[in-house]
Amino acid sequence: MARVGTTRDPLLVAAVALTVAAAGAAGWGGLSWYEAAHDDSAAYAQVRDDALAAGEQAVQNMNTLDHRKVEEGLDSWEDSTTGDLRRQLVEGRDAFVKQIESAKTVSSATVLSGAVTELDDRAGRAAVMVALRVTVTAPKGEPAVKESRMLGQLTRTSGGWKLSALGQAPVGNTAG
Repeated sequence: MARVGTTRDPLLVAAVALTVAAAGAAGWGGLSWYEAAHDDSAAYAQVRDDALAAGEQAVQNMNTLDHRKVEEGLDSWEDSTTGDLRRQLVEGRDAFVKQIESAKTVSSATVLSGAVTELDDRAGRAAVMVALRVTVTAPKGEPAVKESRMLGQLTRTSGGWKLSALGQAPVGNTAG
């Protein structure tokens, strides 16, 4: 005699098990995606990457200038800066144009590497160190190539991260 209701279709059992497993995996995947998308460390990493990209570009801009396009180059300098640094560039622009046009030099910079050394996202301040290779070509003679490290202070503005200070990084042993 066959029992009624106790025989199960193995195909139906497998389908139900696979459906439950798929729903669980989808739920776990969705939760993981949501947590990753709303993780503060991901947002902080994006701010750091934005500051680094802007800092590297600004330092490169500040080390690139062609006497044949001096106004365009100085516009780039001003667009890359803010605060006292920008004010100094604007105030000294006329004298600098005369100096560069008289020297007839062309300088071009290439970023070798860069790093964010400080980042205060709330205050909108960052610091970068950028290694560059700068080539300066005078009207006569061979191009002079030098590598240097620059330290830049960045300030976040409505137009993005801008240089607010720039200087040469110390080289060698600075211990007493």
